[in-house]
Amino acid sequence: MKKCALKGSKIYLSSTYKIPNNFTTRKERGRVQFFQNKEGMFFLRLSNVTHEDEGMYCLRILTDVEKQRFLGFPGFYSGESPVLFCKTTCDLSGKTNFTWYKNGKRLSERIVSEQLLLPSVSSDDTGNYSCAVRDQKHLSSPAVTLSVRYPPKSVSVSISPSGVIVEGDSVTLSCSSDSNPPALIFRWFKENQSSAVGSGQSFSISSFNSSHSGRFYCKAQNQHGSQRSASVSVTVKGENHLSQDSEQSDFNICMCVVWHKPTNSILQ
Repeated sequence: MKKCALKGSKIYLSSTYKIPNNFTTRKERGRVQFFQNKEGMFFLRLSNVTHEDEGMYCLRILTDVEKQRFLGFPGFYSGESPVLFCKTTCDLSGKTNFTWYKNGKRLSERIVSEQLLLPSVSSDDTGNYSCAVRDQKHLSSPAVTLSVRYPPKSVSVSISPSGVIVEGDSVTLSCSSDSNPPALIFRWFKENQSSAVGSGQSFSISSFNSSHSGRFYCKAQNQHGSQRSASVSVTVKGENHLSQDSEQSDFNICMCVVWHKPTNSILQ
């Protein structure tokens, strides 16, 4: 989410996280201050804003335990219900209707409040949101980017080469998924085997033979969860089968037609 602040002013950044019972937080002092409310929301107050403060801000938690660190990026988690506010410096008299836009297109005409509630957001809600007083689209606010973070979905496997696999070929399986942030952990499994047979977004088998044949699937994972793909069948076309096909292709079918012209004769 983008925020704008005047030079020399104060700006508040907010987020949420859960602190384990055995952890305590330490507050920063000076121009950067940190505080938390009872609902688990934490705020970062940055005073005397300058041009050097421009950039993307992430939440990073360091602990006294070695190699125990946590990193959070801006955005909302799938299922959360953020509220967007439309504010103006104009002196508006009476009740004023507001118009909301997503990626430049107007949202429902029934939404006329200065607040836009997005209940239980999903990846479909990702986009750039702006607002305007009444229908003054040419005087709309700067767009705010709403990023929704969610675990992998639509996980699938592709096979290369995609045609017939002949014994001795090199076969590569690739795993793809839709997630935010992108999945970085991929594991490969073969049905009827309890442990993983490979890792990484691609899994290759060189010199493929009948012992490698089976049904494979992958699992994609990011920090919000994981999902497995459907299983795909990978089999090899054996040499015996190949030689039988080639022998059959050598047969030629011939047909011979013999025509006999009878002679004219009279039987006595």
